[in-house]
Amino acid sequence: MPLPAPLSGSRLSEKREPFCWKRPPRSLLLACLSILCASGFPGFQRLHAREVVFAGYNVENYAPLLEPGRKKPGKTGRAAAAVVGIVREISPDILGVVEMGPPRQFEEFRSRLTAAGLGYTDFEFVEAADPDRHLALASRFPIVARQSAPDLAFDADGSHEKMRRGILDVTVAVTAQSRLRIVGVHLKSKLEIREGEELLRRHEAHLLRQHIEAILKDAPDTPLLVFGDFNGTRDEAALREIIGVRGSPGTLVPVPLEDSLGDRWTHYWDLKDVYARIDYIFLTRTLSRAVDHSRSYIYRGPLWRDASDHRPLVVTLKSVSAAP
Repeated sequence: MPLPAPLSGSRLSEKREPFCWKRPPRSLLLACLSILCASGFPGFQRLHAREVVFAGYNVENYAPLLEPGRKKPGKTGRAAAAVVGIVREISPDILGVVEMGPPRQFEEFRSRLTAAGLGYTDFEFVEAADPDRHLALASRFPIVARQSAPDLAFDADGSHEKMRRGILDVTVAVTAQSRLRIVGVHLKSKLEIREGEELLRRHEAHLLRQHIEAILKDAPDTPLLVFGDFNGTRDEAALREIIGVRGSPGTLVPVPLEDSLGDRWTHYWDLKDVYARIDYIFLTRTLSRAVDHSRSYIYRGPLWRDASDHRPLVVTLKSVSAAP
């Protein structure tokens, strides 16, 4: 049975226009983007995130307890677990490590990081002259260039000396367009030696300064982060040389950090019962403007001494500019 014709004047009898999508106003689009950013929608955040959380950490002799020929004890299982627990608490996107043990210990450390669910995918390990203590790095961002220098030497009063831990140097891709270059060091300790520990540290600092200047000469706008255990305070000649000439294009800026109580020490030397700041994170001047100081700090927690004689330094970068 045919359906009755629509009544004249009813809405069903009106002629319908073809559907045409109209672009919403720009203000509405921006409002939607803001809501997505604030909502914690993971896919959106991962696609557009440019924030980077970096931690530098001297993990104090992460090596076997009974390694043949070692003069200092290595890590116990409890101490290793404390190190990884602290890293998990901080959960940095990039972790720079000082005093990592031999390669097999680094593999064990990587396994612990994976078991802790930290999600690191790319790694760097620097084997230099020191057989016991190495520089290393773990990153959630891909490492797109490796420029580490493990074999560096200098002449000190007629003696040919090696830079014991070399220089770690990698470039990570924060986004498809943005790069962050990271350099790490561990300068000569304060333990007294015949050659003079301060003199050797000064020579190592000079090699590091040359390395930094070479980077910035080739690409002055490189977003550069330098971390490590410098075994010196800011008033010493080695640190002044690393920082560079004040106001010059290659000057590095030390990130001002403190813990939740306002303390700024990073290391406890039990032999002399001394607390001091000898670990630093330096940035190029342009990159230093991206620091989120409210989320950058020296770690303070109940297990710090169970893990190491050093405390981790944490810097949050709100954004990393595109590399040239």
